[in-house]
Amino acid sequence: MKRKQRFAFVTVALALAFAFVIGYSHTHAQGQFPGYKSTIQTYNMSQSTANIILAFYRQDGSLEKTLTDIIERDRSKIYFTLPVQEGFSGSVVISSDQPVAALSNMMNSALTAGGTYVGESQGSTTVYLPLLMANSDGGFNSWFALQNPNPSSTNVTVNYSDGITTNITLAAYASHNFYQKQEPHTSNLFSAKVTSDEPVVVVAFLEDTASMAAYNGFASGAVNPAMPLVNANNNGINTDIQIQNTGDTDTSVTVSYMPSAAGSACTETQTVAAGQTVTFAGGAFESGANSTCSGGEKFIGSGHVTTNSASQPLAAVVSQRAGSSPLTQFAAYGSFDPDDATSAVRMPTINDRNAGFFTSINVMNVGSSETAVACSFTDTTYTVTGTLQPNETLTDLQANKIQDGYVGSATCRATADGAKIIAVVNQLKTGATDDQFQVYEAINQ
Repeated sequence: MKRKQRFAFVTVALALAFAFVIGYSHTHAQGQFPGYKSTIQTYNMSQSTANIILAFYRQDGSLEKTLTDIIERDRSKIYFTLPVQEGFSGSVVISSDQPVAALSNMMNSALTAGGTYVGESQGSTTVYLPLLMANSDGGFNSWFALQNPNPSSTNVTVNYSDGITTNITLAAYASHNFYQKQEPHTSNLFSAKVTSDEPVVVVAFLEDTASMAAYNGFASGAVNPAMPLVNANNNGINTDIQIQNTGDTDTSVTVSYMPSAAGSACTETQTVAAGQTVTFAGGAFESGANSTCSGGEKFIGSGHVTTNSASQPLAAVVSQRAGSSPLTQFAAYGSFDPDDATSAVRMPTINDRNAGFFTSINVMNVGSSETAVACSFTDTTYTVTGTLQPNETLTDLQANKIQDGYVGSATCRATADGAKIIAVVNQLKTGATDDQFQVYEAINQ
């Protein structure tokens, strides 16, 4: 499950896949919202000053604007206003002479819904999308943006699990948006496989009329993917895990759930057909379906695949939701391949009482032995420590713990020889009445 943006230093070019939209744009009338707006956060993971260049490309591949900037060591820079024309729709490629990471927040123009995703350090000729929707229950639809970050054109084929196929040719540096509700789908919930002559980057967006979530496409699957955060019956927040079998053989999959802050350990088993997606977690924690879980019990912890009978590559999207249709809170992240994990993770955005926003971190030991984990935060003496058994998660809520108005970043390190950890960060807003819930994957270093 290669997700290079999380696992590799970016010193040449880091591609952010989606259209950065300023204000109203007719280009996105096919989405659930009349207009979209993006922000970009760049994070220097090195101990030296980073010199960066942001190159903004229109959807046809022509250059809109370049921006040159510097970022001090172990610091972030957020671009709330992008240097493009009103109504711009396109993509950006970020180049740096130091290891950097980047996040993008995609929001509707009213700023009442949004999703966060992590920039890709390289594309792939095959990309999997485990969760897509067309006129699904509750009025959900999806769309995804595909970027060609290469200096040559590429031919792209999208094969959906319900039998629909789409072909396009993308010019150099061009991007294209695919809107599922405009396509003749025979299913409401399905997955996709994207193939391309040249490496491409894909990010998907899930929307109803009031909420939005985002996730990156997967270059490959993993036999035993891990999910650092699973919520159920937690102050109205619940989790669905959509697992896609990217292989060619049906397989029986068991997900083991381990509590970190609430609940009891349990397992869930379902068969995932080749090329298809099956939803885990939601039914297990609601009614106990296909599982040993106690329906209705509060659960805060993690999940990982412990049985994969045919050893097929799996990719999963973990969606967290609150409210009924339309949702009041919605966020999504992608599963991790434990083989790609490292002993340290970096989290570019940490908040405590920042205009009402706060974060929580969830650090999972995906190694084979016990390890101590220590987390430090920039510009504060606040720390988080713990000892984790294999597949155990350290959960910490930063609200009211660091300082009023805190905006910073965090680094967690595991100390055991050969230790491997992964992490995700949730961001919420106190008292929010609209969708201010976002989540992102930590960057392994």
